[in-house]
Parts: sequence; structure tokens; C-alpha cells
Amino acid sequence: MATLEDKLLGEKRDYYCSSSEDEDEGGVRLVKEEDLNEKPVNTVKFDRSSNTGPKGVVKDYQRYKQLEMERRVENEAERLALMKKLSLSCMTNNEEEALKNEDEMDEELNELMLEYISLRMQEMVSAEQDTERPKFGKLVIIQTKEAFLDAIDREHKDTTVIIHLYTPFTPGCDAMNACFNTLAETYPLHKFCVMSTEVAGMTSFFENKGVPAITIYRGKNVIGNFVRLSDEFGEDFVSTDVESFLIEHGFLPDPSTVPKMARGKQGSQEDEEDADDDDDDD
Repeated sequence: MATLEDKLLGEKRDYYCSSSEDEDEGGVRLVKEEDLNEKPVNTVKFDRSSNTGPKGVVKDYQRYKQLEMERRVENEAERLALMKKLSLSCMTNNEEEALKNEDEMDEELNELMLEYISLRMQEMVSAEQDTERPKFGKLVIIQTKEAFLDAIDREHKDTTVIIHLYTPFTPGCDAMNACFNTLAETYPLHKFCVMSTEVAGMTSFFENKGVPAITIYRGKNVIGNFVRLSDEFGEDFVSTDVESFLIEHGFLPDPSTVPKMARGKQGSQEDEEDADDDDDDD
């Protein structure tokens, strides 16, 4: 069975967070002992899930449009060659029919691709708005190891649990706690938690060198790790900085990647309300 340290910061091969048999009181050794004076702790280390998110779908569609454009350029060259031929002779019925069928096929392929993109986007939006998933909306403060295990093992399989490991009065930790408090309200379907390194049973080395740190779980499994995030954000930062960081790494949904066609009735209503507001301003 994995220890608390293994659950928090990954497998033993990730030396910055592995347990050590040389410590008398247990805890976590962040790096190999012989490497302590040779190299610093990694600033960021994470694992990403393999699921294709909204950005991946949009990129697939953009790639499809690029290939379609390249094919159209090639077809245009063929059309020009055909036009030169027609300047000397009349187009046959078969040639006219072939050109007509080609245009119709292009339109059908484009419509099918748009329909596929719309369905995939709607599926992801529906998953994000799943009514069966619990809603939180407030920051969860973990005060015991048992509470930590419950926060992971007893949670809904599709709920993303994002935990900030902090040491009091350490640069960056207070700012990260404040950011988590804001993000918990912004993303109620995500479980934002904070836990001190003392409660987690971390070593003094990690308390001094590893925080602020974020570990992310879904379905009882670690899906992301970030340590010493003060190297990434500095000591003073705001919630939008952390939000953008988590979106970039795929742990928060990105609203900007959801097109209007995937928003359904709710998106249409929002667009109408925005239009009404603009009219009122005029």
C-alpha cells in the first residue's frame, strides 16, 4: 500500500518526493542524499491525463481546415488547367457533372466535420456540468492525515481534487492560499484544498525547499505535481495567474475554447442577453 508521502508526491523514482529508509521518524526525502549539494529541486513536475480536451479538438479542426485548404489549392490548379483546355473546346457533360459532384462533396465533408466538432464540444461541456458530481464552492482546509485520505479516496471518480501544500510564513504560500480561496468559488465542481506540510508529515527539507506545491488527484490517482511554484509565480501573484497555469496544463476547463455552436440554448441565451445590454448602452 502506498504511504501518505507516495500519495502526495508520486512514485519513488521522482526523487524530489520519495520516501527514505534512512530517516528515523519517517517523512519524505525530496532528493537523493548524495545529490543535495549538486542540483536543486525541480521547480515543476507533473503528469498529464491522456484525454483530449477542448484545445485538442480545436487543433484537430484547425488541422483539418489546413489540409482542406491545401487540397483546394491543388484543385484550383487543376481547374485552371481545365479552363485552358476549355478555351479550345467545349466542356463535356461528364466534366461538368464531375465538377458539380466535387463541389457538393466538399460541402458535405465540411458539414460533417462541423457536426462532429459540435458534438464533441457538447459532450465535454455536458461532462463539465454533470449534475451527479458534487459541488463545493468553498476552500477545504485539511487538518489531519485521515481527512486528507478521505478527501482523495471518498471523492467522486470524476472530481478533480487540487491540493496546495504550504508552510506558514513561507514566501508565496499565503498568496497561493488566497488564490485557492478565489478559485474554489469560481470552479465549484473542482475540489480545492489546502494542507500544511506539518499535517502531511513532510521533512524540513521539503518545508524549506518544496513549497508552495500543488498536487492534483482524480479517481484516487495522482495526475499532476508542481513543486516550489514560487519559481514560477514569484512571491506575489493573483488567482488569474494560477488559473491560467492550471488551464494551460489541462487541469481546469478553458471557456475560451468552447465555440458558440457547442453552448446550446444556454449559450444562445447568453448571447441574446449580451446583445440586449449593448442595445441598452446605445
